[in-house]
Amino acid sequence: MDTKILCLGVLTHGDASGYEIKKAFEDGPFGHIQEIGFGSIYPALAKLLKDNLVTVTKYTQEGRPDKKVYRLTATGRLFLLDALDEPTEPDKVRSDFLFRMMFAHLLSPSALEAMISERMAVLNTAIERLEQCADDGLAPASEVFINGYALAIYRAMADYIEEHRYQLVGASLVPERAVAE
Repeated sequence: MDTKILCLGVLTHGDASGYEIKKAFEDGPFGHIQEIGFGSIYPALAKLLKDNLVTVTKYTQEGRPDKKVYRLTATGRLFLLDALDEPTEPDKVRSDFLFRMMFAHLLSPSALEAMISERMAVLNTAIERLEQCADDGLAPASEVFINGYALAIYRAMADYIEEHRYQLVGASLVPERAVAE
């Protein structure tokens, strides 16, 4: 999804600086959905400002550059709603873990087991965090849906890895790297 749309989406939750927008995608409500970096946020915000889809207020900070806080305009809200009406693109799985698993046959069993154990720890942490966000009756239905969806995905990944880890580790008992050397 276009970074401008992602920024507008965050701003529906309230005014935010570029840093706060980034944080919303790291450990905030959008953390399980999309990934965006500062290198794309600030150009997107500049374009949104130019197109009058957001406004900005600058706050002076002692010894630091001014803090810019962005606010969604009515036009920006309509632009976002129009963008949300567009057909969605297919989901893509982007995973460093899966990339590395493509080369599991080149790894030693101990390295592979360590990588899988590390992944399981990450998944279990995410599952615990999402379970703590269980519906308290105060969150919007959309947030409850997203958290539940993410929780189901993380549980499915953990279950799959746990069920198949020894099949993969057993297949790498004689890694190709060792044979090649």
